Amino acid sequence: MSIWAALAGGLVGTLVLTTTLRAANALSLTRIDLPFLLGTAFTSDRTRAKALGYGAHFINGLIFALLYYAVFVAIGYSSWWLGCVFGLVHGLFATTALVNILLPLVHPRMGQPETSAPHVALLEPPGFLMLNYGPSTPAVTLTAHLAYGTIVGGFLAWPA
Repeated sequence: MSIWAALAGGLVGTLVLTTTLRAANALSLTRIDLPFLLGTAFTSDRTRAKALGYGAHFINGLIFALLYYAVFVAIGYSSWWLGCVFGLVHGLFATTALVNILLPLVHPRMGQPETSAPHVALLEPPGFLMLNYGPSTPAVTLTAHLAYGTIVGGFLAWPA
């Protein structure tokens, strides 16, 4: 278990998570695009928002991998299945508190449930479990985060 394994796991895990979410979006399983949501916090230009958002999403993936690493070190154990459990908690946090409550509070271009029609925001608020972006969104998001956690846990459990 090393910090380099955490970063490698975070990179691969974020690649799988982002690809899963993007594929689900392209297959019309969800309208959520987390990197785009992140990018529009920095710019209103849609093309730049996508580029910035993907960069921010990968940095966040590395930061979360380091948090997983810190917890694994603290408990003195790591495994793919415990990473999967962390991914479940991470996914539940993302769908209930992070994207639903915290992001709309700080995002300058996201509407609120009480946003009036004359003040049209660029982005619809995700809503509870991000259901405003489609009924499959919670399942897709949790599945992607389970994969992320399993990959990060697997990299950290890899024998040195």
